[in-house]
Amino acid sequence: MNHFLSVKDVDQVDNWLTEALSIKENPFQYAELGKNKTLGLIFFNSSLRTRMSSQRAAYNLGMNVIVMNVGTDSWKLEFEDGSVMAGDKAEHVREGAAVMGQYCDILGVRAFAGLTDREKDYQEEVLTAFQAYAGVPIISLESATRHPLQSFADLITIESTRKKARPKVVLSWAPHPRALPQAVANSFAEWMLEAEVDLSITHPKGYELDPEFVKDTPVIYDQEEAFEGADFVYVKNWSSYKRYGQVLNTEVTWQVRESLFTENSQCYVMHCLPVRRNVVLADDILNGPRSLVIEQAANRVVSAQTVLKQMLTT
Repeated sequence: MNHFLSVKDVDQVDNWLTEALSIKENPFQYAELGKNKTLGLIFFNSSLRTRMSSQRAAYNLGMNVIVMNVGTDSWKLEFEDGSVMAGDKAEHVREGAAVMGQYCDILGVRAFAGLTDREKDYQEEVLTAFQAYAGVPIISLESATRHPLQSFADLITIESTRKKARPKVVLSWAPHPRALPQAVANSFAEWMLEAEVDLSITHPKGYELDPEFVKDTPVIYDQEEAFEGADFVYVKNWSSYKRYGQVLNTEVTWQVRESLFTENSQCYVMHCLPVRRNVVLADDILNGPRSLVIEQAANRVVSAQTVLKQMLTT
């Protein structure tokens, strides 16, 4: 396996899911596989779950780990070819990524969208450069357009808790005080379309996602209607794709709360975290039995370990 950037890098999702569930059951069964191998975790943006879960996954496989925050632990990197580097960037990615590849057997890279230039963000400048110059396999720890380790963990969570062969899964927009990227929503839709689920999406008008990711997934503009009969509701904010990076709606009624569900509903609620309580999700959801957010976070170790295991054995 060369790189892990999206579900497109997975040959058979069902096989990976089976492997992940085996690893979840016995996380130390491949404890010697990564001996004398080093994972580099390169962060252009902050992290809690991604950093800790990736480190734990690597340790479970016997790997060494190097963590670096670009711009604070290292020089700032220039990505533009032909640039005259007379500003605050002291090193070009051509050398920087190549050197990191000399020190590490696998590199995980985390770099968010800037949300000002859609074309630039969707070209994935950072991941593309690391693929080109590092000379080692690259894992996306979240990019401008996708978060595949999170989406894989979400699929593991659904598989571990579903009560029917083909559950109804709803991806729901929720309000947020800041403009957020489409990466988690894009990636979740992309993975669910490869899984044995019935996916639909609900959001206010104007928050349509890139058709490349959602394909012909049904979009319902009424949240309560969308939730009817749902087995899983995945809650996430994203800014506008068409009016790129803009916050078009701050309607508080889109906050997900217990009153949206009937008393006998068995629906679970998911969120990738971090979550702003009583803005995106109400306390009564997060503190109640519907919430799967901690299980999702725990499964981030499983998804990362499954990916690393595949890279170490192929």
